[in-house]
Amino acid sequence: MKETETRNLDFQEGAVLLIDKAVDWTSFDAVGYLRSGLNRILNIRRIKIGHAGTLDPKASGLLIICTGKFTKRINEFQDMEKEYTGTIRLGATTPSFDLETEVDREYPYAHITPAHLEEITPRFLGPVMQVPPAFSAIHIEGKRAYELARNDVKSVKMAAREVFVHSLAFTRLALPELDFTIRCGKGTYIRSLARDIGQALGSGGHLTALRRTGIGPYRVEDAVQVQDFLKDLRQINS
Repeated sequence: MKETETRNLDFQEGAVLLIDKAVDWTSFDAVGYLRSGLNRILNIRRIKIGHAGTLDPKASGLLIICTGKFTKRINEFQDMEKEYTGTIRLGATTPSFDLETEVDREYPYAHITPAHLEEITPRFLGPVMQVPPAFSAIHIEGKRAYELARNDVKSVKMAAREVFVHSLAFTRLALPELDFTIRCGKGTYIRSLARDIGQALGSGGHLTALRRTGIGPYRVEDAVQVQDFLKDLRQINS
């Protein structure tokens, strides 16, 4: 985001911010940090602000944050196609399907070849039935699934739901690591995809890296980290 663009933003009237979320930040961390910064720098005490699509703490990349009247556009952004790059660690599973939890089982993976990847790819294109992770923010009987999973993950029963995958390509196989790129629709859990790909390959799998590179026409190359955005804002208003 260029300085001239930042200078012309009216946060209370409405702004769309392209933020590059860092690993180990939650999406709400980014929103809260930005809200606090607007308070300190511009003395904005009360403002509508929210993000248009959660990124898991272990994921990085594009996060669209809306302020003011533009918060009414959040659903519009959430419905757009998402693009990701990532890495799956084959031969091992975790309860959260990523690095949030420890490995619980290990599997053989030496048999996996590029031919296997080519064979399974069509299974993950188009409409796909997917079981979300128990460690997710989905509501179950009035509680978040991850709250229940922390006590007993095996007792949390997640219902399968249909998602849509527009494209999937495997870009590097260096066992046990497998890199991929994907374009998908709203509600797709890439962690679940990692688990399902591992199973389809006759092994296990969990997500070890994920970066959101695009949301509709918006690109992560045009985004900034929230600290840098507030630093520029402070300089402009000093």
